Amino acid sequence: MWGYMRKLAIGAALSGALALAGIAAPAASAATSTPDLKFTGVTVNNGKAIVVGTTKTVSVPVTYTLTRPVDVNIDGDTTFAGVILYRGTLKSLQNMVGPDDVPTCTTTATTDTTVTASCTEKIVIDPQGDLSEAADATTWKAGGLYSYTDGTSSDDFLSFNSGTAVWGNLGTAKLQRAAKLTADASPEPVAKGRTITVKGKLTRADWNAAAYKGYSGQQAVLQFRPASSTTYTTVKTITSGTGGALSTTVKASKSGYYRYVFAGTATTAATKAAGDYIKVN
Repeated sequence: MWGYMRKLAIGAALSGALALAGIAAPAASAATSTPDLKFTGVTVNNGKAIVVGTTKTVSVPVTYTLTRPVDVNIDGDTTFAGVILYRGTLKSLQNMVGPDDVPTCTTTATTDTTVTASCTEKIVIDPQGDLSEAADATTWKAGGLYSYTDGTSSDDFLSFNSGTAVWGNLGTAKLQRAAKLTADASPEPVAKGRTITVKGKLTRADWNAAAYKGYSGQQAVLQFRPASSTTYTTVKTITSGTGGALSTTVKASKSGYYRYVFAGTATTAATKAAGDYIKVN
């Protein structure tokens, strides 16, 4: 398997081909001209938003159809084809992630001139290595990547060329910051009719700081579920304050669970707190 770079240089200008680094020395000759490849039906993460926290890598499934000329062999060794995700434009890349391994493709149709295959791959996103700024929480574009190496190698001599082509605007995928939410109802136990204070905190992933930080100015819904029920109902809606702090009061009526729910924004995923039980005497 050949080595290929998962990330293109941020902000690099593309002049007909993208520069890749870390390509292993080739073992055989490969076609040096750009073949007529067609990437169609690109689906990223089953059409769902990609939610990324601060430490755990996220494996993103990608499916697509690849049609190539019958005389072009994509072997994953000296030639490679797959789908990447990028932010910005091909002329002005802001960020990019690609597959960690060679895609798996199964031939579905052939003609005298073309071969069509159904392909799957995994793009693994590492928040500490691939994401570094708030602007990464946005809609990314899918692109089709083709790379090749061509040359000879021996103990006495090494010579090779490499090249890359990318077809852009093949689809989109929303990438969001993961969020966390807490809820704490007190005092406990409490007499019926007395005041209960429900506090909490809304935070979201800050990729630059590799930590969760408070998300202020956001609406959160307080919900209640009686101990005898499995269904939550909405009590009221409040807005998070400094550092994402949440606090409101309600009158104690019956024992049960309080929680906060955040519906999410364009850049931040929805989340909900675990229910906090309070006993009412």
